[in-house]
Amino acid sequence: MALILSGAPVAAAITEELIARREALNRQGVEPCLAILRVGARGDDLAYERGAMKRCEKVGIRVESVILPEICTQAELMAAIEAINADDRIHGCLMFRPIPKHLDEDAACEALKTCKDVDSMTAASLKTVFTGRGAGYAPCTAQSCIELLKYYGIDPAGKRAAVIGRSLVIGRPVSMMLQAYNATVTMCHTKTRDLPGVCREAEILVVAAGNAGVADASFTNPDQVVIDVGINVLPDGSICGDVCFDEVEPKVRAISPVPSGVGSVTTAVLCKHVIEAAEKTLP
Repeated sequence: MALILSGAPVAAAITEELIARREALNRQGVEPCLAILRVGARGDDLAYERGAMKRCEKVGIRVESVILPEICTQAELMAAIEAINADDRIHGCLMFRPIPKHLDEDAACEALKTCKDVDSMTAASLKTVFTGRGAGYAPCTAQSCIELLKYYGIDPAGKRAAVIGRSLVIGRPVSMMLQAYNATVTMCHTKTRDLPGVCREAEILVVAAGNAGVADASFTNPDQVVIDVGINVLPDGSICGDVCFDEVEPKVRAISPVPSGVGSVTTAVLCKHVIEAAEKTLP
């Protein structure tokens, strides 16, 4: 039976640490604040927003919600971002993506100040992830994978890792972050030849394909640690990951579940970035 890499204790440990840091900021007259910028009312955005607000409440981070209608103009969106940039009381901003297709998402992301970009929306933040230099923050979900490994004492150093997925939100950043911890990483995708065979060679497998059940037992080996980043809503309304959990769990050393795995840690990492951003404003 595999070790289940539950996200709840990881998030709780991060939250406990952040409460102490928030209290220290409060004593110096700083109230950490996150702006949540949402265009429209997508169901997944609303679910994540509720989770983020609940975690912020636990830590003691103030939240300002900036809600724009789905039919808003580019000018209205840019004005909202400029207002967030100009407000010194706001330390971080989370903008839900994707935004409606009639809007220029790249322009909106690049308009945000890097110091307030707590979820790696800007090119400057991604540069920090890819070069190890700069003041930006890693994408919260990618960072959550690392936090999960750290909490359970799984050191990537010297290990072979495979990452299925190459998006700028998870696949590419988590590949670079694993390399920063001295893993040897193979980035896999839909064109990878013999994908199961490549993944079987890995000691750490991160699956972020956005495709329910894409990784089955043929992708695994008995000494493997599997991190499932996928969140897929099935026709019956239930949620599953990108890994066939019931098939894979008996055959690997450790695995993160969906739900209650990586996703549980993401809002805690978001709060961590907000606290760090607030600390950087201290003299």
